[in-house]
Amino acid sequence: MALRWPFPVFYPTARAAVLLALAAPVAMIVAAAAPRAWIAAPALGGALLVMVLLDALLAPVLADLRVIVPDDSEVGEPVTISVLADFRAEAPRAAPVAALALDPRLAPGGRLVAPLERDSGAWTARIETVPTRRGTAPVDAAWLRWDGPLGLASRQVRRDVDAVIRVRPNIAPARSPALQLFLRDAQFGMVARRIRGEGTEFEALAEYEAGMDRRRIDWKSSARHARLFAKEYETERNNQIVFAFDCGQTMCEPIAGLPRIDRAVTAALTTAWIALGAQDRVALYGFASRPQVLSPFVTAPREFRRLQEAAAALDYSAEQPNFTLALSTLAARLRRRSLIVVFSEFTDPTSAELMIESMRRLVERHRVIFVVMADAELAEFVSAPLRTAQDAAMAVTATTLLQQRMLVLQRLRRAGILVVEAQHQHIGNRLLDAYLAVKRAGSLG
Repeated sequence: MALRWPFPVFYPTARAAVLLALAAPVAMIVAAAAPRAWIAAPALGGALLVMVLLDALLAPVLADLRVIVPDDSEVGEPVTISVLADFRAEAPRAAPVAALALDPRLAPGGRLVAPLERDSGAWTARIETVPTRRGTAPVDAAWLRWDGPLGLASRQVRRDVDAVIRVRPNIAPARSPALQLFLRDAQFGMVARRIRGEGTEFEALAEYEAGMDRRRIDWKSSARHARLFAKEYETERNNQIVFAFDCGQTMCEPIAGLPRIDRAVTAALTTAWIALGAQDRVALYGFASRPQVLSPFVTAPREFRRLQEAAAALDYSAEQPNFTLALSTLAARLRRRSLIVVFSEFTDPTSAELMIESMRRLVERHRVIFVVMADAELAEFVSAPLRTAQDAAMAVTATTLLQQRMLVLQRLRRAGILVVEAQHQHIGNRLLDAYLAVKRAGSLG
C-alpha cells in the first residue's frame, strides 16, 4: 500500500522564478566588477530560497476542503460541481485555485480548473461543465493551491473525492413548456378530439365545424337533419412501437459536440413520452455488430424511467453495424405488427446496401420509419466560396456524397419506408410529427 505525504506540498511561484532569473545577471555583474565579492551571488540565491521557505510557512493553513458532486446529470446539459475551502486563520490574499480530476466524459482531458471566490467568509467555486457521453463518470480527486503573503511560494493539498455522476440520456425536450402544454391539452380533450377525428375506426357523428376535412361530411345524415354532420373516427391505441438504435461507429461520431446516438436517444425518448400518453406500448432496441439491448414493452407513463435506464445502457461501439443480424433478430421477437423507428447513419451507397435490404424485409410485416440527421458539414462544403483548387475539389466531392445520400433515401422511400431527415436540433419535432401522422393514418392495425 502506497503512503501519501500527509502535509501540504510547497512550490515556488512564478514571482520567485522571475526574481531568481533577475538575480543571476546581477550576481554576474557584481562578480565581474569585484571578483572578491563573488560570495554575494550564492548569498543572494540563498536569501531568496529562505524567503520562499518563510513565505510557504506563513501561508494560511487549510481547515477543510469539500467537493459537492451531484448524483445524476444528463448528456448535453450543464452540471455544476462545487468546491468549498475554509482556512483556520488569515485568508489568502490571492484567490486559491482548485483543480479536479474526473472522467473525460465530463470534461475534455479529464481535468477542470477554476479559481475560488470569497463568499461570506468562505472560499467557493462553482465549476460548470457539460457531459458529452452517457455512463458512470467518477470524480476522483481535488487539488487546492494558494499563495503565501509574499507571493513567493504556494501551498498545495490533495483530497480524494471518490464520487460518481451518473450521466443519463437527455430528456430536456420532454420537460419543455411547449410539450407539457401539448400533453395538458390532450388530457383535457382539446387535442384528443382532433386525433380522434382523424383515425380509421368509425366512432360517432358530430356537427360539422369550420376547419374540418370536407371529405368527412356524411351527406345522407346531413340531408336527413338539414345540417352538416361529419364522421368522427377513433384513433388506434395499444400499438407497439420499437425505437431501434444503430450504436456503430458512424452513429458515435459527434455532431455539434454530442454523439449522434445521444441526439437520437433524446428524440426517441421525447416521442416515447407522447406515445405512452397515447396509450401505446414502447420498447428500445440497440445494436452494433450484434444486438445489445432490447427492453420490455413499457405501457404507462409512470414506467418511463425504465426506458431511460434502457437508453443509458446503449453502449458506444467502434464496430460497423450488422443490420442483417440485428433487424432479423428484432423481427423474430415481435409477435404482432409494430411501428419500428430506426436511427442510423450511412456514408455511401455501398455501406447502405445491406441496411436497405434488411429494412425492406421489415416493411413486409411492420411499419418502418427511418431517421437520419442531415449532414451539415457536407452542406457547408457545397455552399462555401471557392477560393482555391482545393476548395473546388472539396465542393465537388461533397456534392457527389450528397447526391449519393439522396439516392439511398429515395430507395428507402420507394420501399415503403417513411424517411425523416432533418438537422439535429429539429429531429425530435420531425419524428414526433411522423409518429402522429402514422397514428392518424391508422396504418398499424
